[in-house]
Amino acid sequence: MIKVSDTAKKKIIDLMTEDGFDAATDYVRVGVKSGGCSGLSYDLKFDKAKSEDDKIFIDNEITIAVEKKSFLYLAGTILEFSGGINGKGFIFNNPNANRTCGCGESFSL
Repeated sequence: MIKVSDTAKKKIIDLMTEDGFDAATDYVRVGVKSGGCSGLSYDLKFDKAKSEDDKIFIDNEITIAVEKKSFLYLAGTILEFSGGINGKGFIFNNPNANRTCGCGESFSL
C-alpha cells in the first residue's frame, strides 16, 4: 500500500487539474528507476490509463498506479508534500530505504 498525505493530495489535485487530468478518474503513476546519487530514484507522473502490470491503490481519494516491479521498493511509502520557501516538493517517506541522498530524491536498499 502507498499512502497519500493531505498536503500531497491537495497539491496532486491542483497539478492534475493544471495539466488537464482529472483526479477522480486518472492515475498518479509512482515508480522507481535506476539513477540518482544513491542508486535508485523516484518517478512521479500522471496517467490516464493503467497497464496489466500495475498495482492500483486508492488512498485519500487519490488513485495510484505502480508497476509491480517498482512496488517491491515502495511498499509502505507515504507520499507527502512540503511547500513554502524551504519546501522540497513531493517527499517519499519510504520505510524500505536504508540510505537516501541529501535532497531526498534518490535512495538505496
